[in-house]
Amino acid sequence: MPRDVLDLLGDALGDALDTGEAALEAAREDRSGWRGEHRPLAVVRAASVADVQAALRIATETGTPVVPRGAGTGLAGGAIASRGSIVLDVSRLDRILEVDEANELAVVEAGVLNGALNDALAPRGYWYAPDPASRAISSIGGNIATNAGGLLCAKYGVTREAVLGLTVVLADGRLLRTGRRTVKGVTGYDLTALFTGSEGTLGVIVEATVRIRPIVAGDVVTIAAAFPDVASAAAASAAITAARVRPAVLELIDAAALARIGEYLGPEAVAGTPLEALASGEAFLLAQCDDGAAHAEAAVVAEVIERAGGRTTVSTDAASGERLLDIRRAMHPAIAARGNVLIEDVAVPRSALPAMFRAIEEIGERYGLVIPTIAHAGDGNLHPNFVFEGDEVPAEVWAAADELFRAGVALGGTLTGEHGVGILKRRWLAAELGEDSVELQRGIKSVFDPAGILNPGVMFDPPA
Repeated sequence: MPRDVLDLLGDALGDALDTGEAALEAAREDRSGWRGEHRPLAVVRAASVADVQAALRIATETGTPVVPRGAGTGLAGGAIASRGSIVLDVSRLDRILEVDEANELAVVEAGVLNGALNDALAPRGYWYAPDPASRAISSIGGNIATNAGGLLCAKYGVTREAVLGLTVVLADGRLLRTGRRTVKGVTGYDLTALFTGSEGTLGVIVEATVRIRPIVAGDVVTIAAAFPDVASAAAASAAITAARVRPAVLELIDAAALARIGEYLGPEAVAGTPLEALASGEAFLLAQCDDGAAHAEAAVVAEVIERAGGRTTVSTDAASGERLLDIRRAMHPAIAARGNVLIEDVAVPRSALPAMFRAIEEIGERYGLVIPTIAHAGDGNLHPNFVFEGDEVPAEVWAAADELFRAGVALGGTLTGEHGVGILKRRWLAAELGEDSVELQRGIKSVFDPAGILNPGVMFDPPA
C-alpha cells in the first residue's frame, strides 16, 4: 500500500511531494525536544488549498494517517510524523490575502508567520495582538491550532479572541468555512472556536480571518524589578493583579532561567539594562503598561512591587523596553543550547503563582533537578524547563513532570495554557478533564474524522 499511496500522491501533486532524506528526518521532530520514532511515508509541501484537498482525499481513500504541520515550532509534539503517515506541510501557504481597515480584520493563509503579519500591518497603523515568544518563527495556522497565548494575552487575549473565521479542509477533502466577518454572530454552533486549539485532529486550517487593532499612540512604560527570590516575585505579580491594573506585559524569570539566558547571550547583551545589576539568586519581574493610562498604571505597578520588597527601574524609552523583551524571548534558545529540553506549560490561577513556584522548587530538590522556570505572570502561565541528554526523556524527568502537572491541577490549574496537549501530555488528559469529558471529545473527533486519520495519537491515545 505505501507504494500505491506514493504513486497517487505523485500523480496528484507532482513537485509538492517530497520523499527526500532531509524532509523525512526533519518531520520527526519539532521544538519540544521530542523526536518521533518513525519517519513519514512522505512530506507534502502544499502550495495551494487544492493541494491540501488532494492529499486528504488520497489519505481517506487509502486509510493513511495525516499529520498537519506548519512552521514546525510546536512545543508539545503535536506535528511530528507518526508510523506510515503523510506529513502535510502548509508553510508555503503564506499569503496575506486581505487587510480590511474599515472592519479591522485581515485574511491570511495558514503559513503566514505571526511576526510577518505584524510587519505588514504596522505601516497601516494596525497590529495583531496574539504575541507568542516565537512570533518571528511560528505561523498563524499553528498559533490557531494550539490556541497560542504569549506575552500580551493577559490584557489582549489569547489567539481564540482574535479569530473571526476559518477555512478548513476536512479529512475527506471537503472545504469548510466557519465564522464570519461581523463583530457579532451566534448562528449555530461555534465551529471556529472548536477548531481553535484542536491541534490538527479535526481538520487542516488553511486560511483565517483575524481581528486587527489600531495602534494607539502613547507612551509605553517599562518597569523592571529585582527580587531576592522567585516566591516574593510571584507574590508581587499576584498583588499587581489584585490591585486591578492590567499591564500589557508581566513576565517573571527565576534565577536559574536568568543564569541560562546570561550564559547564552553573554554579558554584552545585558550591559546597560537592569539585568546587569542582578545579584546571584535573584528573580526578575518585567512589566509594561501601554495606551493612555500607561503612566498611571505603571505608578501603581511600581508601588506594589516596592511594597513587596522589589527594587524597581522605570523607563519610558521604547527601545530599552523592547531590548528587555528580546532578552526574555531568548529563553528557549538559551535552554536548548544546554541539551535536549522538555518545555512544560502549566497554568494556575494568578493568586496561586507563589504556591506553584514553591512546588516547582520542592519537586526539583526531590529529584535532584534544576528546573529553570519563566512565567507569563499576568495570566498565571508557567513554563518549567527540564534539560537532559540523549534522545529519550529520563525516567526521573517524567516523574518530576508528573508531580508538577498534578500540583498545578491541584491548585485549580491546567496541564497546558498555550502549547497544547500534543503527544507529550495525553497521558494526563483524563486526570484533569475526567473520563466522561474525554469520551465526549473522542466522539466529537469521530464526527469530523470518522476514519481516525487526522493526527492519530495527538491529544488522545491512539486506538489499540
